[in-house]
Amino acid sequence: MTPAAAPATKPDIPLRVNGLAVRFGGLVAIEDMTLEVRDGEVLSLIGPNGAGKTTAFNAITGYLPPAAGEILYRGRRLNGLKPNQIAELGLVRTFQKTSVFGGRTVLDNILIGLHLWSKQRALAIIFGLPSVAREERALEAEARRILEFVGLAARADELGGALPYGEQRLLEIAIALAAKPNLLLLDEPVSGMNPAETANFMKKLAEIRSLGITVLLVEHDMNMVMGVSDRIVCLNQGRIIANGTPAQIQRDPEVIRAYLGERYARARG
Repeated sequence: MTPAAAPATKPDIPLRVNGLAVRFGGLVAIEDMTLEVRDGEVLSLIGPNGAGKTTAFNAITGYLPPAAGEILYRGRRLNGLKPNQIAELGLVRTFQKTSVFGGRTVLDNILIGLHLWSKQRALAIIFGLPSVAREERALEAEARRILEFVGLAARADELGGALPYGEQRLLEIAIALAAKPNLLLLDEPVSGMNPAETANFMKKLAEIRSLGITVLLVEHDMNMVMGVSDRIVCLNQGRIIANGTPAQIQRDPEVIRAYLGERYARARG
């Protein structure tokens, strides 16, 4: 008698979004969005401009209050929490537009991102206790390690605002990594990058994933999305119209009609 196969292990689901709705007055930005993000995957949100992708990011990370629905991270309800409280739980995001500290050095940018992990109290800092100096050295070492990881170590002493655009995007991601995310939300990270910069970012994303960081991605560069994603969710007019693997999404008639277009489908087909 052949032994029964062991049941497949269900993936851990750190983030659950159930029935999310976001409205601006009478305008419905998102309606009844339900999705799950699995541990260790890259899940991408795609769709036309105004489909609700960044709005979903804003709701998940506490920048917008949901009109309905529930957002759960590892069983904890995020509704009503502030962005910094959500970041402290391990959900860290970047933004569509670069948000580096342009007047501070690249190294200082990372040190600012590391502030969540400082253990020093105000009195220790005021009196200059030895523990403060030890922690400052440890934080600087960690900041330089992060810059080495993203390829910006040689830029440590330059002003963040003086970096080329593609490197500013990398710096923004480095700041997010300094906050030690478990789930990293990237909002159009390769927007404005040239093809070589995009290819380098795709390699870097694979390295980020190898650290055990789960990624939720919003991006319009479909070559990049198809190349890095495990699953893709397509939004249109605030609703999910498709959810599947890159191969499934590329063939989905509704996604082709609403977003990808027949020319893209023929080119990939």
